[in-house]
Amino acid sequence: MHEYEKQLEDIKQIRSMMEDSTRFVSLSGLSGIGAGVVALIGAAYTYNYLSSQDIYQWGARVYGNATREQLFDLIGIAMVILLAAIAVSSFFTIRRTKRVGKQIWSKPTQRLLLNLIIPLIAGAIFCVQLAWYGHPGHVAPATLLFYGMALMNAGKYTLREVRYLGISEIGLGLLAGMMPGYGIVFWAIGFGFLHILYGGIMFYKYER
Repeated sequence: MHEYEKQLEDIKQIRSMMEDSTRFVSLSGLSGIGAGVVALIGAAYTYNYLSSQDIYQWGARVYGNATREQLFDLIGIAMVILLAAIAVSSFFTIRRTKRVGKQIWSKPTQRLLLNLIIPLIAGAIFCVQLAWYGHPGHVAPATLLFYGMALMNAGKYTLREVRYLGISEIGLGLLAGMMPGYGIVFWAIGFGFLHILYGGIMFYKYER
């Protein structure tokens, strides 16, 4: 019996080593929680900005009142929020990676980032085009959809919860496409509450 248990332990170690060589498993749940908090703060700030500029009302499609200068202001705000979320996520993930004694810039990390960045860049360009050609009400659904696809694409190289988060973001993006007047609400749910939810699950499951 003791020999059998030893063999099982050896198999588990081999499996763990194989997973570590192909997947980035040091992703911190606190990264998701931190990014979600940043997103909620950003959504509140964006709503206040839109309200002050008279280009947003709950449930009303008044995006057409926005000037291109205001639209680019919004793009700038979104970039600041994105960079802040990336900084917070990177801090917690790098800290956990060092804690567990793994390499930060490894092959799995490179594969993860490559599969994540390509859909995000494509989505960012598409969203700028939507805003530029007079369809800003569809920007929020598009960001959720492309972000969800990016997570699905990158999920093969990290924890499985990332893929589930991607599926949730895609579903939310499709729903948001039917309610363009509530873009800020869906942003807050998708980038805020869902990140906090999945981040909490990951922290409880892998780091507690």
